[in-house]
Amino acid sequence: MSQLAKISSKGQVTVPVDVRRKLHLTTGDTLAWETEPDGRIWVRRLVPLDIDYLAAVNGTLSEWNSAEDDEAYRDL
Repeated sequence: MSQLAKISSKGQVTVPVDVRRKLHLTTGDTLAWETEPDGRIWVRRLVPLDIDYLAAVNGTLSEWNSAEDDEAYRDL
């Protein structure tokens, strides 16, 4: 189903309510716009990174950072 929206003088667009519901959009969400050579445009909601989780995992990643690992995985 097509949804229409107008672009404001500032380049802003109101996302139609049906689209917001389908993408589970809320205030402050970030949208990614991807363009295709044939003129198609894809819009998707970006899922924010869990910074606390990434910080917790970061300490365990050093076990994969050695000269032996570099040698073993060099050709991948």
